[in-house]
Amino acid sequence: MTPPPVLRRVALLPQPGFSMLALAGVLDGLAAANELQDEVIWRAECLSVTGGLVMSGNGTAVQTAALPPQADWHAVFLVTADTGPCEPALATWLKRWAAEGRVLAGIDAGAAQLAACGLLDGQRACADWPLLDGLANDHPAVAWASGLWAISDEGRRLSCAGALASVDLCGAWLASLHGERFGQELAQWLGVQGLRPQDERQRAGYSERRGAGSPKLAEALALMEANLAEPLPTEDVAQLVGVSRRQLERLFKQHLDTLPSRHYLALRLARAQRLLQQSSQSILQIGLSCGFSSGPHFSNAYKSHFGHTPRDERSRRAQAWRTPALPGDSA
Repeated sequence: MTPPPVLRRVALLPQPGFSMLALAGVLDGLAAANELQDEVIWRAECLSVTGGLVMSGNGTAVQTAALPPQADWHAVFLVTADTGPCEPALATWLKRWAAEGRVLAGIDAGAAQLAACGLLDGQRACADWPLLDGLANDHPAVAWASGLWAISDEGRRLSCAGALASVDLCGAWLASLHGERFGQELAQWLGVQGLRPQDERQRAGYSERRGAGSPKLAEALALMEANLAEPLPTEDVAQLVGVSRRQLERLFKQHLDTLPSRHYLALRLARAQRLLQQSSQSILQIGLSCGFSSGPHFSNAYKSHFGHTPRDERSRRAQAWRTPALPGDSA
């Protein structure tokens, strides 16, 4: 007599403002696994610390049950669009599950909250590209990658960049358990050409996009991107690229309608803005890490470029975190 299949329970933890697309990617993957295996081997449950309705970013509410005191979860998927720390009670649960050896997955921006709990230290993890600078500064013990998804710690830590990549991550994880052929069958079942590989970049590199019309310009832009903390003089950039300073200035004027020094400054300020919005570093630390010699130097350059000071930028972020998302807001 054939023994009954082993039922694997999966906890889905949507957080306020979560993306319905991210949640659906995981649910569809698990449903497909059951269909392809011709038996129910995965059971997903939507849960929260206290239970009740959880509002998504598009205003759709999902009913959740309260987390039970004891449950044999095979995997726990944290689904959130928020990069801020999760509530203390949930953090306690996550750490407990990690200690028990459960699979923990950060979906959309979920990797940021797992990292804040110290559960991704020493592991490869993915997040949306605009978040990477801030996350790398806040959680340097995590090996942040710019790909679509990551499976690390012998399959016990999963993460993906954004909502759409939840399908690719869930499919790859299930394929690691059910076989490579399962991944191909899953893609067909979901109606997609194939699951995207983990190292597929989320977007073309900045230097590739802006320097597409000139290899020398692309090379100069790549040098600037790689040296934001200690900016290179224009003469050095030109020499490293193999052109004269005047030739480099002509390339920038022709393709970007600006001077190399001005464009370099804009790159440093754009990185500083991302760090102010996404990291907990001090304003002075951010300024120094973006190549500014002092706080006043950073503040003056920032205000001249953006029209407000770094301190104002931080205040806007704090206000945004205090303001609850309204139904209809996008994820």
